[in-house]
Amino acid sequence: MAASTTSLVGRVALLTGASRGIGRAIALRLAQAGATTVLAARTKPELAAVAEMIRTSGVEALTIPTDVTDDQQLETLVNTTLTRFGHIDILVNNAGGGPPRTPVVKARVKDWEWTVRLNLWAPLVLTKLALPSMIARRRGTIVNICSSAGLVGKPGEAAYTAAKFGVRGFSQSLFEEVREYGIKVSTIYPGYVDTALIPPNRRVDRSKMLSPEDVAQTVYEVVVSSARCCPLEIILQPQHDPVKT
Repeated sequence: MAASTTSLVGRVALLTGASRGIGRAIALRLAQAGATTVLAARTKPELAAVAEMIRTSGVEALTIPTDVTDDQQLETLVNTTLTRFGHIDILVNNAGGGPPRTPVVKARVKDWEWTVRLNLWAPLVLTKLALPSMIARRRGTIVNICSSAGLVGKPGEAAYTAAKFGVRGFSQSLFEEVREYGIKVSTIYPGYVDTALIPPNRRVDRSKMLSPEDVAQTVYEVVVSSARCCPLEIILQPQHDPVKT
């Protein structure tokens, strides 16, 4: 990994969903700038592979396999990080997803519960756990990777959309609470991103999608932005529409 212009050496970044896709790209980008990374996801082999890539560049990485829908595992994640490194400077709530599109009348309540726990509840709980470390140091950055579904409702995605709208409201309220401590809170809303979460579709031109690295670069720019400002909300859209008409 090449050296970055603005160094993050000495900062500790905790990321969820860090084993693949957007989360993997964010972890690599922050590590490229020198940040110590704590990588959380359910998939141990993929986590280990990301950590090895980071370590070969001379940057420290810690893997903590975590199911973010389990509150106890979130506590373990934060406590282990603080025990090892003493503080958390950057929190990226990236883990997310949802069941296949289903109309409300046909949806299963247990799928709704899982969707809300993954996309909304987990960021709330993890932020609450990590926040005291940032407040004590009077600095920090919290980035919530949301979705265009957090801006506009879509049919068949009621619970997912509700959860993402919730992330938006949570982020706005949180910023008003913690801005006096020098803590940034930013929500990023990517459009189509070329990851495995979007299955092959002949109507979609993947070459026109955003790349995970596009999102990762945006996270990096939030982290290194001036202390005088907070990029509260960032909408990322592909320059060219990837959906064929």
